[in-house]
Amino acid sequence: MKKVFIVGCGRYMDETYGCPGEWRCLKAAALGEGNFDEPVQVIGFVRCECPGSTLISTIKMTMKLSGVKPEEIYLSNCMVDPKPGCPYMRPEEWARLIEEKIGVKVVLGTHNY
Repeated sequence: MKKVFIVGCGRYMDETYGCPGEWRCLKAAALGEGNFDEPVQVIGFVRCECPGSTLISTIKMTMKLSGVKPEEIYLSNCMVDPKPGCPYMRPEEWARLIEEKIGVKVVLGTHNY
């Protein structure tokens, strides 16, 4: 089973702009729905905290503590299509930065519900 991390927007989860938390992402991952082409094992769920300056180090620390490097990292829907949008960086920029610094493929979006 593929091992993945999910990155969610802490602001969305805390302020419930339409995302009550990670349960939708975890459901899609477990069932292989949305952007997950098969059921996967989520070995890390990382929150991006504004302005995102610690995101890369948080992902690295999660990898170190879990002892497993994910095969893919998914940016949750609240990271990919936030309303209001992230004032700090576009999702494509986050994906490029994570792939460059972590060396793991990034998928934009998690679920379709």
